[in-house]
Amino acid sequence: MTRDDGRNGDTFPRQHARTQRLTLGEPRNFTVSPDGTRVVFARSASGSDPVNQLWSLDVASGAETCLFDPRAAVESAGELTAEERRRRERAREGAGGVVAYACDATMTIATTVLGGQLFAIDLVAGGAKPVPVDTGVFDARPSPDGSSIAYTRAGRLCVANAAGDEREIAGDDDPNVTWGLAEFIAAEEMGRQRGYWWSPDGRHIAATRVDVSHVPVWHIADPANPATPAGEHRYPAAGATNAEVSLWIIDVTTNERRRVDLPVHEYLNSVAWNAAGLIVQVQSRDQRNVTIVRIDETTGNCATIGTDSDPSWVELVPGSPALQPNGSLVTCADRGVRRILVDGVVATPDNLQVRAIVSVGDEVVFCANDVSTPWFQGIYALGPEGLRVVAAGDAAVSASHGGGRTVVRESSLRDPRASFRVVDGRSIANHAETMLVSPNVRIVEVAGCAVAIVSPHDGGATTLPVLFDPYGGPHAQRVVATQMAFATSQWFADQGFIVVVTDGRGTPGRGSAYERAVHGDLAAPILADQVAVLDALGVIEPRADLSRVAIRGWSFGGYLAALAVLRRPDKFHCAVAGAPVTDWALYDTHYTERYLGTPATDAVNYDRTNLIAEAASLTRPLLLIHGLADDNVVAAHTLQLSAALLAAGCDHEVLPLSGVTHMTPQEVVAENLLLHQLAFIRRSLR
Repeated sequence: MTRDDGRNGDTFPRQHARTQRLTLGEPRNFTVSPDGTRVVFARSASGSDPVNQLWSLDVASGAETCLFDPRAAVESAGELTAEERRRRERAREGAGGVVAYACDATMTIATTVLGGQLFAIDLVAGGAKPVPVDTGVFDARPSPDGSSIAYTRAGRLCVANAAGDEREIAGDDDPNVTWGLAEFIAAEEMGRQRGYWWSPDGRHIAATRVDVSHVPVWHIADPANPATPAGEHRYPAAGATNAEVSLWIIDVTTNERRRVDLPVHEYLNSVAWNAAGLIVQVQSRDQRNVTIVRIDETTGNCATIGTDSDPSWVELVPGSPALQPNGSLVTCADRGVRRILVDGVVATPDNLQVRAIVSVGDEVVFCANDVSTPWFQGIYALGPEGLRVVAAGDAAVSASHGGGRTVVRESSLRDPRASFRVVDGRSIANHAETMLVSPNVRIVEVAGCAVAIVSPHDGGATTLPVLFDPYGGPHAQRVVATQMAFATSQWFADQGFIVVVTDGRGTPGRGSAYERAVHGDLAAPILADQVAVLDALGVIEPRADLSRVAIRGWSFGGYLAALAVLRRPDKFHCAVAGAPVTDWALYDTHYTERYLGTPATDAVNYDRTNLIAEAASLTRPLLLIHGLADDNVVAAHTLQLSAALLAAGCDHEVLPLSGVTHMTPQEVVAENLLLHQLAFIRRSLR
């Protein structure tokens, strides 16, 4: 049953917006002490509180202690730095307070940044003090022994002590050059949010130098405020020049810098530095080859210790590559399914698709799913005694690991909220609100696709219009065994729809060939799978009225929604396309070229996936929604499609969102956006 008549007349759209999609109040960003006795994490005080505090769990007693409440820090009232705003956008981060922190090796101190002000937090006694350095700080990280703190400010890499004695150790007067920061492509597409790394002994820092001089300049304007100058954004669209990224070893004492002699590469994927050594993975422009090198920190010389290649692309896996304490190289590679390799030898079974490496020590802790049921994900450990299950079952599980202990987040179709616990230990409180809908979901397999059918709780037998609610593209999975994944879909169902969520070819969890089925074409196979599910829906769900079918989506899902009504108006009768890619030549290099190649050499792939070229075929209602401040899928995608539709005489609607980025974090915008979509779909399906 729906619970939209909740407290004080609250409704689900309002709750969903106010709680930032029901994420506020959840514990997050776990760090386990080396001795396994403490777990440090961030969490806000309630499900509607956007300000995260820093907490510590005593594993033995279960006591939780607030170490730092940002609201008590009057010095934190400054504005977010430009780097922090970009980081939050890349990470899709909408909360405030302690959204990121870093610890020393013994977890004695932590550092965080609030409004550009640097804070040092006592992880043993609690409390925090501002470090007396100028504001504008970003990405602060203490040295392993806690005696120094590194951070960036305005693209320069600095080191200070607790007293505030600051030294710049790397900087450049060229405004197009930054030190210690992740470039746009690394943060948006490669999962690398960092640009510098301490050595285990604290004597050196490995840092990236990023030169964007030759990356095209795009301008993001605010049409609602014409007096505000347009912002410059270095955006490497498909086929364009990427940032030049080099890696340097810096002696923290002398400031001596030595450039690392990396193999020829286009992308620097990852850097990992532990007691076993410093390793780096680089990738070719076509993403079909990666090379892993071990670096001599004193000379900058490299020795190749691993390679991988794939005729389509080499997938980047979080946490990989890494070195075990004995020096063994742990990697992930597609070998039918994505598997863990130790020194090049396959070490995981052929039924488990590895999703991420959580931790590498004497054991390798990782997240994986059985390829037959990708909607369940579990945590496993690979050690000298073989493979063991840490936490797995009919749930979606993620984890953090350290000090011999694993902290897991478990979410399922049984419970409306996620639970958090130390494996074989204490639970951690979750303050998130319980959603004001009760997902009524069943997961089935249709035409080789994972499909979730979301139905209203009316108990009726009358037929209902159908709403497809996919993402549908690579790297994102919508059909997962957790109630929270279907909160918005259930709200639409409760308004009188059969909602269908389909993960077809290209989505993760089904093995290598399934993901690579979209290589060269991000349109035809993906749409074909949605149509195959629709064609089978009459048998799966007798209440589905196939004469009234809508589709909605955001980002890639927006692209798929617009594609559906352009190519298959016989099946899909209206669409809501939020922040859609409409011309892949306008999207970034690393994502787009992985699947389509470059416009210069693979123009046919871009032609057959270009929605603008198909504008004249529109015969169904289409609502386009786009944030005008979006620097990921820029508003030009929607505006150019709209212009082509108008030129072809095709009716459509456009909803521009002033000041909104690729996220829609603003509470009023997020709430009313759901209501607006509902109204459009209802009137379009009459």
